[in-house]
Amino acid sequence: MNDWLLDGTIQDGQSITANWQPAQRSLIEGVQIRDVQNVIKNNGYLTEICRTDWLGENTHIDQVFQVALWPGGLSAWHTHELTTDRLFVTFGTIKIVLYDPRPESPTFGQVNEFRVSHIRPQLIIVPPKVYHGVQNIGPDTALLLNMVDVGYRYELPDHFRLEPDTGLIPYRF
Repeated sequence: MNDWLLDGTIQDGQSITANWQPAQRSLIEGVQIRDVQNVIKNNGYLTEICRTDWLGENTHIDQVFQVALWPGGLSAWHTHELTTDRLFVTFGTIKIVLYDPRPESPTFGQVNEFRVSHIRPQLIIVPPKVYHGVQNIGPDTALLLNMVDVGYRYELPDHFRLEPDTGLIPYRF
């Protein structure tokens, strides 16, 4: 009997495993996550961001750019026909959300949500045709690196957008 709990109180479900991995994570087909360790040094810390041996078959990087997101800043939804995004938060805390619209994919209709920070860095590899959005959920400006295999084409961008509040994706920021 839990007579000390107020009416309507709900117990949290498991969010993390004993080895500090997110519980019950089922990744969208083609998405890869690489946990990265910060290395403490005498004068600060070092963080490996990306290595070709982490990238598998698709090791080409054509362009690297950084996006600064102000607190609460949101960039969603976008996708690419050809481009693979490799996202890495260099400072701050960002929510990265992915949606799989590919009818032939075994994870069709699936959503993945990640909370990524310089405190616990990860490299998130987003394959072509997967919609994604990013939002700064921290109190400071956040910095997000993207290392793409197809550089931005100025005349004909491989970049397609939906509004953040679209009803076509089952997720609300």
